[in-house]
Amino acid sequence: MTQAATTNRPAPKAAVLLTPGAEARIADLMAKAPEDAIGVKLSTPRRGCSGLAYSVDYVTEEAKFDEKIVTPGGTFYIDGASVLYLIGSTMDWREDDFTAGFVFENPNAKGACGCGESFMV
Repeated sequence: MTQAATTNRPAPKAAVLLTPGAEARIADLMAKAPEDAIGVKLSTPRRGCSGLAYSVDYVTEEAKFDEKIVTPGGTFYIDGASVLYLIGSTMDWREDDFTAGFVFENPNAKGACGCGESFMV
């Protein structure tokens, strides 16, 4: 009788790394979210000069193929159709005197428009 070898595999990494600043912003958003919101979702809809844009919105239900990341301040989802465009990305929240917003470092982006609103893969 042979025994199958067991392999301990590390848990799969999330497609997007959230910085502490991004996690804190998700917590802020969830603290003032609409009553039916279950989390915040990142997607990459087609728009802008370069083709794809980053969009972060409240979500009210889980979609079957969305990636789910549980953070201390709330649940963060990545749109299943967008995951391939985002693998290896880092999402941060940055604020200065004049602007505030999520900032993405995406190794899959091959270019971006001049205004920074959209990117291409």
